[in-house]
This record gives sequence, structure tokens and C-alpha cells, in this order.
Amino acid sequence: MADEKKKNPNQLNVELNEEIAEGIYSNLAIITHSNTEFLFDFIRLIPGVPKAKVKSRIVMNPVHAKRLMRALVENVKKFEAANGTIKDIDTMTNIPPSNFGGPPAEA
Repeated sequence: MADEKKKNPNQLNVELNEEIAEGIYSNLAIITHSNTEFLFDFIRLIPGVPKAKVKSRIVMNPVHAKRLMRALVENVKKFEAANGTIKDIDTMTNIPPSNFGGPPAEA
């Protein structure tokens, strides 16, 4: 009973099953919004393939979207403090083309 009193009443117990824990790789995100929600479409581009599918879509209300933005800013700052500045693709030079120099893919 003493252990129960020590627990934080505001603590959230989050469950993460194996399938979700594997994650979805995305190298492109498209963000759209209406006056009531933000849509985040996460896409995986394959070099040399002209078509890509949305792998995951997250829908948030504006308040949660802004909280996500703040959390991303905070985490990028922490990452850069520990690992150095992340180079923005717009400022990088000698970026390989989207097919990474290989032949175009064929299905």
C-alpha cells in the first residue's frame, strides 16, 4: 500500500505492442490541414521508383499538432547538443540525385 502512495497520479501507462514497436520507415512527410485538424502523411520513397505509397497517416487537432511541433523542436535541440548540427538538405551541397546514381528501377 505504501508503494501505491509513492506513484505519481498523473503518470500515464503506455502500451506498445510488437507490431507497432517495429515502426514504419519514412523519408518524406506531407502535412495538410483544415480549420479543425492536421493530417500527417508519412511516405517511403524508393530511389528510381516514380510512385510512392502513404505508409501511415496521423490526424491531430491543432492543439496537439502545436504540442508535437514544440516537442520536435526540443528534441532536435537535444539531439544536436549531443551529436552536432543536423545539416539541412537545402544547405547541403553535392547531394546525389534521387536515383542515387544507379539505373532506374523497373517493375
